[in-house]
Amino acid sequence: MTMLHLTLIAMIQGVTEFLPVSSSGHLILLPQLSGLEDQGLVLDVAVHVGSLAAVVLFFWRDVAEGLAGLPRLARGRVDTPGARLALGLLVATIPVVIAGAVLKFTGMVEALRSVAVIGWTMIGFGILLYWADRQGASEKTTAGWSLRDAVIMGFWQAAALIPGTSRSGAAITGARSLGYGRKDAARISMLMSIPTITASAALMAGEVTGEANRQMLLDGAVAAALSFVAAIAALALMMRLLRSVSFTPYVVYRMVLGTALLAIAYS
Repeated sequence: MTMLHLTLIAMIQGVTEFLPVSSSGHLILLPQLSGLEDQGLVLDVAVHVGSLAAVVLFFWRDVAEGLAGLPRLARGRVDTPGARLALGLLVATIPVVIAGAVLKFTGMVEALRSVAVIGWTMIGFGILLYWADRQGASEKTTAGWSLRDAVIMGFWQAAALIPGTSRSGAAITGARSLGYGRKDAARISMLMSIPTITASAALMAGEVTGEANRQMLLDGAVAAALSFVAAIAALALMMRLLRSVSFTPYVVYRMVLGTALLAIAYS
């Protein structure tokens, strides 16, 4: 695979994984609209690992707190902020794991990988994000993330298994509708991505074990590094912009892209 192709895949994954515009949708569209070969599972795993490393590094204090709370959670004690965070992330991940298993074993995953589906979800979930961002209150913070809210946001995240929805966008929409401020909604969404991406990457890695050759591994290492850099930059930019800018620019992008995709799909 050429360096240009690797760079495109890594940049798309790194930039769009944490912005509310759907990384899976963009990765599906790349080969369908450009004529380039599909990147395959090995590179999918690689770029997901790169973006995972980025979010862990960016939110390392929260990650450290959650990890510190795991032993207490394992003993059935949820009496520290770290234990509550760990429990919330665990609960929020359950719906997406169950929904992902259903889609995979029923074969519906491939049926959803179409330009038309991505076009409709870009528009539909863009409208929901705009509504939640405009109507949602901003009194809740990450420290007050409750088990009930974790369950609700987990179902929002599960909906993002439909290509074009956006995992981060769905989780942020859920958080804003529950009353979390923009930065806190984005922060919780990013923390929710850690166990979700980990589970997804582990599943994909299990499917390609023994298939990767030396060149694939080299390409994967390059793609992971580029995805890491792009994801760090995207995270830093979005969290900085949320101090003064709403999610409307992402909604506008979704509407424009979704409209263009529907025009292509039905032409």
